[in-house]
Amino acid sequence: MIAQTETKTYTPEEYLELEIASETRNEYRNGEIIPMTGGTPDHNEIAGNLYTLLKFALRGQSYRIFITDQRLWIPEVSLYTYPDVMVLQKPLELQTGRKDTVLNPCFIAEVLSKSTQNYDRSEKFASYRTLPIFQEYLLIDQYRIHVEHYVKTAVNQWIFSEYDDPNITLSFSNFETQILIADLYEDIDFNNQ
Repeated sequence: MIAQTETKTYTPEEYLELEIASETRNEYRNGEIIPMTGGTPDHNEIAGNLYTLLKFALRGQSYRIFITDQRLWIPEVSLYTYPDVMVLQKPLELQTGRKDTVLNPCFIAEVLSKSTQNYDRSEKFASYRTLPIFQEYLLIDQYRIHVEHYVKTAVNQWIFSEYDDPNITLSFSNFETQILIADLYEDIDFNNQ
């Protein structure tokens, strides 16, 4: 007979208490605590490139840009997560009683890894779409030049575009900014992966 292990279910409050004391980041999915895997140097470089490009392009405008360690709460699906890059309109909306958890991203980007790409494209994207202010989603492949761009056009309607050419300029819908695809991949050597 095989013994079944019981998965412990945590409340959001228990998760936050554990997360604050944790040396690693964990996602909270409807009662379950999921350890987040560490990123590769290429993953971090791509996220950093996007953050830098957006930070420079949106200077002086009413946005805040965050990378990797900013926690997001999605109440409708009971999810705490850490997107790779988020843009939020000012003023920040914080979770009631918290100073470290935001609620109002208008733009989110994830750098895809082999272990998370299916989740980022499906369940995680579905969770993000429950946020009323969320309008734009960017998925960046770290193993080849490939970018997936989703833009909300109406309630329950999204336009999908994809780019494999480094010389294409990506135009964002939420803010008047453009980024050359090649700039996202600056310093990435696909031959050494």
